[in-house]
Amino acid sequence: MKKIYFIYNPYSGKGTIKTKAPDIINVLTAAGYEVTVRPTQCQLDASETAMRICSTSHSEYDMILCSGGDGTLNEVISGIMQSEHKLPIAYIPSGTTNDFARSLNIPDDPDKALSAILSGQKVPVDIGGFNDRFFTYVAAFGALTEVPYETPQQTKNVLGHAAYIFEGLRHIKNIKSHNLTIEYNGNTITDDFIFGMVSNTAYVGGLLSLGDFSLDDGEYEVTLIRTPGNPVELQKALSSLLNIKQPIDTDHVKYFKTSDITITGNSEMTWTIDGEFGGDQKSVHIHNNHKAIEMIVPN
Repeated sequence: MKKIYFIYNPYSGKGTIKTKAPDIINVLTAAGYEVTVRPTQCQLDASETAMRICSTSHSEYDMILCSGGDGTLNEVISGIMQSEHKLPIAYIPSGTTNDFARSLNIPDDPDKALSAILSGQKVPVDIGGFNDRFFTYVAAFGALTEVPYETPQQTKNVLGHAAYIFEGLRHIKNIKSHNLTIEYNGNTITDDFIFGMVSNTAYVGGLLSLGDFSLDDGEYEVTLIRTPGNPVELQKALSSLLNIKQPIDTDHVKYFKTSDITITGNSEMTWTIDGEFGGDQKSVHIHNNHKAIEMIVPN
């Protein structure tokens, strides 16, 4: 009998996973799995649990099933990345935007997601290193990046994706410019930027489609928005940030791919990691851990 360790965040999104958990356990049991369940108790509980059950060279479990938002998934992946034995991950998204699930074509509906897991396949995915931490699909700084973690959960529950738009409008007046030195692929850029994003996803905040990306090519897509010189340029820059459909490189947007990048500023910048607060950092080294883990995705 195969064994699954089921970690879920009972408070993610609208909290519907709490009522769905018994059905999920029942379906898995009927499919021949022995299920161990843990609702997360506090911040980092998912990470510590994943690290604990993967701590031996051969875990007694066959996979980890994670349900929650992108932040919960980040915790589980971070725990696995710090472990000797890296179990594959199945994911039932239950957050507000579920960006990474959308990139994996995992349905938002828990029943459909579970069905896709049971009939799915394992695929390798790249995982990002962010100084001494890990991220799943995006690390960003600058304009509007504070919106996901500053938007009240109740507002997210009521308005969904629109909550990010309304909250973002409140923050436009607070956009700051950062003088940065950026090193990648033997190149060095020194310039002023209002936004930067290192990503491996089709969606960010449920709003932004990046187009050209691959989950396992060993590279990240880097998007940088230069500081505008006047209100018209600011409008163009923000339009690029919110509406970019294909990778571009213009006077306002710098785009490139790399597996390793160092971003250093004159002062600390606030970062977000997978939509959650990532801390204030003056210098960040990001590298790609190529095909570091396996995710179970729809065939």
